[in-house]
Amino acid sequence: MMTIIMFVSTMFGQFLLPSFRALIRQYTRNLIRFLYPYIEIKFHEFIGEGFNLKRNEAFAAIQTYLSVNSTRRAKRLTAEVVKSSQDPLMLDLDDSEEITDEFKGVKLWWAANKMANNQKIDRRFYTLTFHKRYRDLVTASYIQRVMEEGRAIATRNRQLKLFTNNSSSGWFAYRMKGWSHVVFEHPATFETLAMEPSKKEEIMNDLVKFKKGKEYYAKIGKAWKRGYLLYGPPGTGKSSMIAAMANFLNYDVYDLELTSVKDNTELRKLLIETTGKSIIVIEDIDCSLDLTGQRTKTTGKVGDEKAKQDTSINKKDKPEENKSSHVTLSGLLNFIDGLWSACGGERIIVFTTNFVDKLDPALIRRGRMDKHIELSYCCYEAFKVLAKNYLGVESHELFPEIEKLLGETNMTPADVAENLMPKSTDEGVETCLNNLIQAIKVAKEEAKKKAEKEAKRKEEKEAKKKAKEEAEMKAEKEESQLEAEKKQEEVDQKEMKSNGKSAEDTKDDGLIH
Repeated sequence: MMTIIMFVSTMFGQFLLPSFRALIRQYTRNLIRFLYPYIEIKFHEFIGEGFNLKRNEAFAAIQTYLSVNSTRRAKRLTAEVVKSSQDPLMLDLDDSEEITDEFKGVKLWWAANKMANNQKIDRRFYTLTFHKRYRDLVTASYIQRVMEEGRAIATRNRQLKLFTNNSSSGWFAYRMKGWSHVVFEHPATFETLAMEPSKKEEIMNDLVKFKKGKEYYAKIGKAWKRGYLLYGPPGTGKSSMIAAMANFLNYDVYDLELTSVKDNTELRKLLIETTGKSIIVIEDIDCSLDLTGQRTKTTGKVGDEKAKQDTSINKKDKPEENKSSHVTLSGLLNFIDGLWSACGGERIIVFTTNFVDKLDPALIRRGRMDKHIELSYCCYEAFKVLAKNYLGVESHELFPEIEKLLGETNMTPADVAENLMPKSTDEGVETCLNNLIQAIKVAKEEAKKKAEKEAKRKEEKEAKKKAKEEAEMKAEKEESQLEAEKKQEEVDQKEMKSNGKSAEDTKDDGLIH
């Protein structure tokens, strides 16, 4: 039989016309396809070409699913160390390895393969094989289940990432990324935040409601996103709050530096590249770009001159920003809640500022910054959290004195924490608490002196203003008096002239008679 097959194959290749051979091959393939009862679906690792080449999300989800659920049945595996995962060793199918899976009594086969493209780079892909009678079940239910389970496993096992945007000059073809990242390892949690327990509970409930609100946001017709405005003096824990939110929700953090963004178009590209389950942060937004005065309208000559002066000052103080970034307030507003903000879901946008009054009202209105959170000076409840964190104590005989002092003095949580932290192995709880008491007393005295100095300065300013007003009133009074005397002299002169003329007329009349 082998001899006959070889003979027929040789005769087929040598004596038949190429067009006839192609026709026979085509019909042979059609016959095999008709008789072959199985369907194959391929999932490639990368999709697109050239600059549009990107990793296939379906491939990543399937890889995660198979590494957990099916690789235990495979005989040939590959191992990879993944730094961005809580499980650092990731197992995967070796090339040409095949395993079986089962779904609702249906048997399916997964195979790992690779092929070389024109650039001689191996591109991997998975092949799913199943009987054609189960087409609807597999395409409608099984693949969806594999994708969802793979994403869920990746979310549970992943390590959080902290992203920062690259300068547009660094977006080379081989990178094609606007973001670079490191592992997010900030230890802050809501348990360690120096804040009133009731306020923490309110924020945590709001975050949980948002995380579970996919169907609710779809029902009310809003993009699945939420804005938070964190404002307060420096050192009140705004950055720690962001880290606690990320750890609580298990979300990645995208730290957006607006001064590195070239224009509004680049800002939209950065938004598109962010993923779901993420927090987009713009810290100190009042200092990032000059976005506060773009909507200010001035009227009159004085207003126009002032606007020109402000513009010249801004250009003088911030030459680099004006050259490198052309992001406008309109572009930022569209970034927050325009049409492009609906690309993707489950995102939180956070602005931080030390001076909320400097921001344009359109930027922080409800619907854009949905929840405004004021982080103020350290209160007694916040101090107790810090004392537990830094010293491991929940009560002490010095606590009442500290409570009284904190009620009379403004001190940030950062300053309180610094004074509570032991500086040497010899310092104990009481020493640290006494250090804090002394620091609060010093701050209280400085605040008192500052207030007195400010009051004195204000009093001097008021006195100068009053003296200036009195001098102006005196000058106006003298000026009005001089004008009145001048007018009186003019009146007297007119009367004298009138009297002289009347006397002459009387004399002339006597002579005539």
